[in-house]
Amino acid sequence: MADDEDAFGRLVERHQREIQVHCYRMLGSFEEAQDLAQETFLRAWRARGTFRGESTSRAWLYRIATNACLDFLDRQRRRPLTRERVDGQEPPAEIPWLQPYPDHLLAVGASGAGEPDAAVIGRETIELAFLAAVQHLSPRQRAVLILRDVLGWPAKETAAQLGSSVESVKSALKRARSILRAQLPPQRLGWSPSRVPTESERELLRRLMDAHDRTDAAAFAKLLSDDVRMIMPPLPYWFAGRDAVAAFAAQAFGPGSPLSGGQWRSVITGANLQPALAAYFCGPGEREYRPQALNVLRIEHGRIAEITVFEPRLFAAFGLPPVWPADGAPFSEPSPSQ
Repeated sequence: MADDEDAFGRLVERHQREIQVHCYRMLGSFEEAQDLAQETFLRAWRARGTFRGESTSRAWLYRIATNACLDFLDRQRRRPLTRERVDGQEPPAEIPWLQPYPDHLLAVGASGAGEPDAAVIGRETIELAFLAAVQHLSPRQRAVLILRDVLGWPAKETAAQLGSSVESVKSALKRARSILRAQLPPQRLGWSPSRVPTESERELLRRLMDAHDRTDAAAFAKLLSDDVRMIMPPLPYWFAGRDAVAAFAAQAFGPGSPLSGGQWRSVITGANLQPALAAYFCGPGEREYRPQALNVLRIEHGRIAEITVFEPRLFAAFGLPPVWPADGAPFSEPSPSQ
């Protein structure tokens, strides 16, 4: 591989997506994961002459990617922030850098469904609840947990990857699992995300889209669970319970809002193996619908249990248009494979 650019190109093509997903799990940010995946392959290219085949090329790339992420996290030294309690409610941690990951980029690449990356990407370790919980771990705990519990690597191989001892890896994993259990929502253990929503979920999404586009806060409230939660990274706002979320929606859609008087249009997409609603807004007198928000949803027992509202900066990564003509064709719902 040292002198074969074509061979290295094939290596990049085969592992590019899973390396980016690995970086995303480590960092929680889609944009930073893209940068660190690129950094990984740059480091790999520069070090290609040192690869002697003692491990698989895949393990070699994961080691480079993990170290690149650890170097980045060592420079950043960021931790989730504590929010203020509201009405006695225990607030979720504030993670300003958290970003969604487009479902269409989670599709298994050319390596095929039988390769290791198929299992890695298909597990329950990509949804937002897991990503947010992982951010509470120290960088090394995070690396150990992902290598051991997500990738399924044995302790000895994980220790070799991190230049550590087996005993240190086992200790870090025990601590990481304990912290993760404390941060994950209780309902997560009974929730299995699916790449394709069920028909009942799709109907719920259509009703949600209709209520949103008509700015019908009452209809929107009927679709929420009693203990629904809404957060808005990178903004510090959060709301817990149907009444609080419905009140926010009524205010956002109401006459005192800067978004009042215009029209909304939404399209269903997918992020982190969860359904999502991309919202566009056309203000009074304007001729285009512009991206406003990306709402990633968790559905439980036929109701919306969690809404994570992201800024629209990643619409392009989701294959969503930057604007939509007000007099253009109606929005179309993506196919279930997206």
